[in-house]
Amino acid sequence: MRYSREHKLETHARIVKKASVRLREKGAHGIGVADLMKDAGLTHGGFYAHFDSREALVVEAFAYAMDRGREHWRKLAEQVPPNKRFAMIVDAYLTPVHRDDPGHGCAVPTLGAEIARESPKTRKAFAAKLEQMVDMFADQIPDVPRKAARRQAMAAVATMMGTIVLARIAGNGELSDEILGAGREAALNRAASRRRPAKKPVARQFSAKQSSAKQSSAKRATAPARH
Repeated sequence: MRYSREHKLETHARIVKKASVRLREKGAHGIGVADLMKDAGLTHGGFYAHFDSREALVVEAFAYAMDRGREHWRKLAEQVPPNKRFAMIVDAYLTPVHRDDPGHGCAVPTLGAEIARESPKTRKAFAAKLEQMVDMFADQIPDVPRKAARRQAMAAVATMMGTIVLARIAGNGELSDEILGAGREAALNRAASRRRPAKKPVARQFSAKQSSAKQSSAKRATAPARH
């Protein structure tokens, strides 16, 4: 029986969606093709009608997870004024809910270490999606030059994703919650410090006043006497 192109595309999308959840739950090497196809209501043999290899599925499922995640955080940020969007994402990302549901959360904390050991093709696809995530975060940092916003976004992404990794390792107890809180504080404090205008050192301010006072005294001392 031949299926329409639309049917094939729908089936392909269903496989990718299910694979993206499994990928985040069990890792790149935790995806069994037979079980995955069974979950999608398909036979094992039908896999190669949609993908050239298992690696091709991993790359596509990861891209799907990253695209969905990026869009989720962007829409969440748009619910608040521009100057609060960065903090909104940080607060929503570093939560027990996100920590405890890797299958529907950010793909990087779950897969980062594994992807680093994959083929150059897979790592390249990963890097492209990671860069898109950084750019989305940078978009939420107003009143800062783009280069500075991007560096701040990179630091925040690294802090947030590393925090989720450690929080998951620690389980879901008090230590894990402390890790989430510390990561959130670090990401937000770094952002606040970059927005804060630089102040003159107090010592220099006093020095300037003293210098001005000395100059005034010198002028009075050298001024001609009036009769």
